[in-house]
Amino acid sequence: MASRDELAAFLESVERRAFRQAAFAVRNDDVALDLVQDAMLRLAERYGDKPVAELPLLFHRILQNIVHDHFRRQKVRNAWVSLFSALRAPGQEDGDLLETLAAADGTIEAEGAAEQYEREQLLAIIEEAVQALPQRQREAFLLRYWEDMDVAETATVMGCSEGSVKTHCSRATRALALALRARGITP
Repeated sequence: MASRDELAAFLESVERRAFRQAAFAVRNDDVALDLVQDAMLRLAERYGDKPVAELPLLFHRILQNIVHDHFRRQKVRNAWVSLFSALRAPGQEDGDLLETLAAADGTIEAEGAAEQYEREQLLAIIEEAVQALPQRQREAFLLRYWEDMDVAETATVMGCSEGSVKTHCSRATRALALALRARGITP
């Protein structure tokens, strides 16, 4: 059973990556923050008594379900909005660009301005390429390679077979490699 301190430590360790994952999915920082907070609250309320080892899979499954629910609600809202769109002038709201993650402590200070700019540009290109992936490929890619989950854990979180996870990851890495090569970035 996870103690209150262990649960708090887990949530603190996962909050930044969870926010980035949600932001990649919904492409809106404010909505992503709300979704991550909802996932954290649900984990604490419903599964706070589970062993610490089970928390990562539970949390990511909760987060993925909340993201999917968000898209379902958006689909319904968009249907109603499109019906009434002729009654008002269209207003397009642009989303903010995602912030780039800071590197590990001590490394930014060691870089010069040119290296920092280059790294920020590279991160922006990579984020753009990841955002361009289809939803399931992006989800599988982020869980496997960003969250460092194995195939079975990723399949559990995504609610699909291990073979599907492998297919999604393979297609995602191939698409990312092609997109990055097209922009002149090679390993």
